[in-house]
Amino acid sequence: MTDIVNKETRSRMMSGIRGKDTRPELLLRRALHARGFRYRLHVKTVSGRPDLVLPKHRVVIFVHGCFWHQHEGCRYASTPKTRAEFWADKFAANVRRDQAAVATLSKEGWRIAIVWECALRKPANVQTAVEKLTEWMIDRGPFFEIGENDLES
Repeated sequence: MTDIVNKETRSRMMSGIRGKDTRPELLLRRALHARGFRYRLHVKTVSGRPDLVLPKHRVVIFVHGCFWHQHEGCRYASTPKTRAEFWADKFAANVRRDQAAVATLSKEGWRIAIVWECALRKPANVQTAVEKLTEWMIDRGPFFEIGENDLES
């Protein structure tokens, strides 16, 4: 299937997609800061370059977009019909990179949290997600993951 927009328009559209300081990331940062947590952003010296690093708690937090990181079972993790093979390869590479980063960080003694974009879409969910994340940081578990489906309890 061919693309429905021309090459220049597609390029402009794709260039507007940011890799950091995204809306979900900013929502999470504000909520954590309001609760007194201090963090570093996109630390280059930490494997996988996590979105947030809380050195005091030895925690790294990734804020993953459901589409780009293919959140399993999520309604936002669709695959475009145009150039399906390209997208399948890209998504597979993203998932492999995420898994490698988690494995490396775990070996380095970091506690890892993954917060999916879908968990931060509704304002009420942001507070619930942050509460659960905060509880996990205090309980000292090694891994934490939260998505929209985890908030429906």
